[in-house]
Amino acid sequence: MTTITYREAIRQAIRSAMQADPRVFLMGEDVGRYGGSFAVSKGLLAEFGEERIRDTPLSESAFVGAGIGAALGGMRPIVEIMTVNFSLLALDQIVNNAATLCHMSGGQFNVPVVIRMATGGGRQLAAQHSHSLEGWYAHVPGLRVVAPATIEDAFGMLPSALEKPDPVLIFEHALLYNMKGELPDGAGPADLDRAVIRRPGRDLTLLTYGGSLFKSLEAAATLANDGIEAEVIDLRTLRPLDDETIMGSVSRTRRVLIVDEGWKSGSISAEISARIMEQAFYDLDAPVARLCSAEVPIPYAAHLERAAIPQVENIVAYARQLVARNV
Repeated sequence: MTTITYREAIRQAIRSAMQADPRVFLMGEDVGRYGGSFAVSKGLLAEFGEERIRDTPLSESAFVGAGIGAALGGMRPIVEIMTVNFSLLALDQIVNNAATLCHMSGGQFNVPVVIRMATGGGRQLAAQHSHSLEGWYAHVPGLRVVAPATIEDAFGMLPSALEKPDPVLIFEHALLYNMKGELPDGAGPADLDRAVIRRPGRDLTLLTYGGSLFKSLEAAATLANDGIEAEVIDLRTLRPLDDETIMGSVSRTRRVLIVDEGWKSGSISAEISARIMEQAFYDLDAPVARLCSAEVPIPYAAHLERAAIPQVENIVAYARQLVARNV
């Protein structure tokens, strides 16, 4: 076991991938001399040089397009977008090119590009830099959308993504970068098709991902003091969703609370709720519940930002109401 931070786990994964495959390179704003806006790529420029650690102009559409072109040309680019809101400037490249070229070419051209970006609020960066838009991208066929929450997944999802023949978007919650944890010796690629039960339980299921995982685990520990055993599932991959694991948990606990930092309207939590209703309606003892961010631009003021984003005490309160409810 090695104790490292989430940030260091990603850096180690990038380094290992670049050492193993000369086709792999990293590109994005400030990834080189500055070491990345979240210090993920610190030191990699000195190790690999400017050909493989490429600082780009401040034009997301241009450098994401360049990454797509490199992938079409046989390379394995890792494109870093500073924060998820900036990905909107490259939306045409991601949705109309990366996601569609394999289909539109009749399977002749794959686009093996990996696009990483920071997501989520909680850092007092106000409305323009606190989005959780991963649910938007999970709407789009042709993309795989993953959200590593643990140290092991932060390390293991990147090599798995690089092995995929089609685009993979990796959403890293910005509050996790400083988190410390244990990376098992011999840790390797992560399964991008399966959710994971992080805590077993019998009374209700907490479905979550990314930055909300550890809040949900803390809430589950609090609920256990009241005799309520919550099962916590880390979705990990938002497209494609692991329906089998989700429905299996629903059939055991019969109550579900989805914790999602995205906005409720049109969210990934809405999609999951609909799937549960379609596939496991008669297993439920209560309607599917959702705890999402308030439907407002995320505030700057710390106390308002905290109030707008799901917190441990909110999860506990919602879960208690759900268990107490008789249908």
